[in-house]
Amino acid sequence: MNSYAIKPYIILFFITISFFSVRGQSLMEKSVEGNSQNLPVREYTITLREEKVSKAGKEVMGMTIDGGIPGPTLRFTEGEYAVIYVKNEMREETSVHWHGLLLPNFYDGVPYLTTPPIQPGKTLKYEFPIKQSGTYWYHSHTMLQEQSGVYGSIVIEPKEKVLEYDKELVMVLSDWTNEKPMDVLRFLKRGTEWYNWRKGTATPLNQVIARGALGAQLEFWRQRMEGADIADIYYPTFLVNGEKRQDYPDFKSGEKVRLRIINGAASTSFWMTFGGGNPTIVSADGLNVVPIEHNKTFIAIAETYDFIVTIPKKSKMEFRITAQDGSGTASAFLGNGDVLSAPPVPRPDKIGMMMQMSKMDMRMGAPALKFRPKKDEPEKMMKRWGMQMDELMSGMDMNQSDSGMTEHHNMDMKHEEHGNTQNKNMAGMEMQGKKAKSKDDGSKMQMEGMDMFSEYNYDYLKSPDKTTYNEDIPVRDILLNLTGNMSRYVWSLNGIPLAETDKIKINEGEVTRITFNNLTMMHHPMHLHGHFFRVINENGDYSPLKHTVNVPPMQKVTIEFYGNEYGDWFFHCHILYHMMGGMARVVSYDTPRDKRMEPYPVSNLVHETNKFYNWGMADLATHTGAFNIVSSNIRNQFNLAIEYGWNKNFEAEFSYEYYMYDYLRVFGGVNVENTTQNSLDDINTTAVAGIRWFTPYMFDVDIRIDNELRPRIGIGRSLMLFPRFSVFGYYEYQFDAGWVNTLEGNTNYTQEIVWNAGGEFLLSKNFSLMAGYDNRFGGGGGLSVRF
Repeated sequence: MNSYAIKPYIILFFITISFFSVRGQSLMEKSVEGNSQNLPVREYTITLREEKVSKAGKEVMGMTIDGGIPGPTLRFTEGEYAVIYVKNEMREETSVHWHGLLLPNFYDGVPYLTTPPIQPGKTLKYEFPIKQSGTYWYHSHTMLQEQSGVYGSIVIEPKEKVLEYDKELVMVLSDWTNEKPMDVLRFLKRGTEWYNWRKGTATPLNQVIARGALGAQLEFWRQRMEGADIADIYYPTFLVNGEKRQDYPDFKSGEKVRLRIINGAASTSFWMTFGGGNPTIVSADGLNVVPIEHNKTFIAIAETYDFIVTIPKKSKMEFRITAQDGSGTASAFLGNGDVLSAPPVPRPDKIGMMMQMSKMDMRMGAPALKFRPKKDEPEKMMKRWGMQMDELMSGMDMNQSDSGMTEHHNMDMKHEEHGNTQNKNMAGMEMQGKKAKSKDDGSKMQMEGMDMFSEYNYDYLKSPDKTTYNEDIPVRDILLNLTGNMSRYVWSLNGIPLAETDKIKINEGEVTRITFNNLTMMHHPMHLHGHFFRVINENGDYSPLKHTVNVPPMQKVTIEFYGNEYGDWFFHCHILYHMMGGMARVVSYDTPRDKRMEPYPVSNLVHETNKFYNWGMADLATHTGAFNIVSSNIRNQFNLAIEYGWNKNFEAEFSYEYYMYDYLRVFGGVNVENTTQNSLDDINTTAVAGIRWFTPYMFDVDIRIDNELRPRIGIGRSLMLFPRFSVFGYYEYQFDAGWVNTLEGNTNYTQEIVWNAGGEFLLSKNFSLMAGYDNRFGGGGGLSVRF
């Protein structure tokens, strides 16, 4: 065969390679089931059980893997074929998701979406090729089981060793509660300051006034927000490999140790600090990065970081994790000798954050529920809520040569025209913005506020290889506003929770660029199953690849990935309680559903995020008794309230209400009360209907009319004045013009006024002392019980 005969085959070969390859995305090959290449098999069997455990001074029921929390480390070598049998010996169904692994869709481990749930007493076989290396982890994807202990680590060695080190240590970070996780979520749904008080992060009014922050507090109240939120839940302890303190004395002076660190917490992000010099980050989310010394490092939930540290001479170095809200720490000590303490991380100043944010020209409190959830208009939401980039830019002197902003902005615009963006995330903008000169005091205030979150960025992560895509590949832009309601604990994307939305369609052979615009006061670690994506940072073409990205409060982060998969994949905030509150989507390649999943409807997964939660409260006082029960999901709520005064005054009401959006609901129900004061001889029953409105400055307003055409308005508010002590008040006015009833005494109208006021002192999560006065029942005090 002469050279001219060979050329067409060469051309065809290179065309084929160009068509199926994407620069920076060699990992993103479509996953195919089965060991068709006869790869060497590595097999494990892990068993999930319910067992008594004691992690925080109290024996409670937890969920273990092979008898431990965390579960065992599963070790593989790149190029092997994994076969893992998961045995469920619990009383409830379960699942396992292999976090960060690229595998066939059917084995991704999301029950009812990709993989069948593992029923009690059953075993499910997972099998897939290992085509990557690095540090990863596995965890349950059923309800809140991960919080109870169903998580463990995965270590995959590369075919050829790239990094030099002597030993390694896997460290799984986590948080622990002695409460049942579903009870935690139920407690969050009812809205209470108990968790914040218990961990010392509450900001009562006396502290706000003492700091001169009353104006900032009023601004937050005006926007229906209690204050700056960092984390939701009180945890009695935080863990490293299942314990608050770990010692590893076997490491010798001078040894280089690779620390494979995994944040397996349910809802806590950590600051990581090291004693004895700066550690070197060598990997993030399983993939190598350009090595960089970095001591104080933020690790969001579900992220992994690998460090190489050198054990100091005649000393042991401390590795310390500090909960993001400063509510607790845990440590591991490596080596022997005197302790080289890790630098402490100061507790965040929530009142200071409020003061800074109140100076910023932004609208906070974007709704987690919309009037019309089927009408998805993310651009309008972005323009209406949060900090606008044009407002930020207008506060900068774009002609200042030391700002560097004009050059970067023009570069971004040029690349975006070619579908190969290098848009800065907001964190990157902040770092540039520190150099910017402001035209006036207002813009200075804006920049001070933006600097508040400037340390939460990924600019220190740089890929060793280019991660960009061919400029000829089409690009689709998607905007996802991250939205939530703390008081009702509903979380969503674009104001639409999972239960009310459709799938995000992904086109194969296309780059999908997603911009996260966080309109909440909380961080959100967003995880996309089955994919790695570029996190656009100041390193441009060398932006890192990750599977989980943290989006700081009121910031924007942009990611990109190439569509080269099949099936449906879960996409969600990895704060478990946010995911269960609705902050999730299904990313779909719109391919036929696996026939093996036909008995497992996706609606079961969706239903988990829209369950009814029930709670109640009972007051037993010297002047009255009261009983309230609520059953609520995202849109619907049932209420039963009963009040009885020992002076024979009585009122009871049952109502159903529907949330039109976060702050407005319509309701209807039945009201029963005595018509003659201090007598139960005459009881009147009426039908009622109206609206309930949560107003700016956080007042609850009830506007109604009954079947006797008597309009009524009520308004109430509670306020935490001091730690553990709140005051409350309620005023109600009803008017009867005789449109239905015959009024006595030739009067033109009658009126009825009800009011009460009092105070409450928190004793514990479930009990409070209360005292107050009600114009129907008189004054007195007693005990409030929450259940």
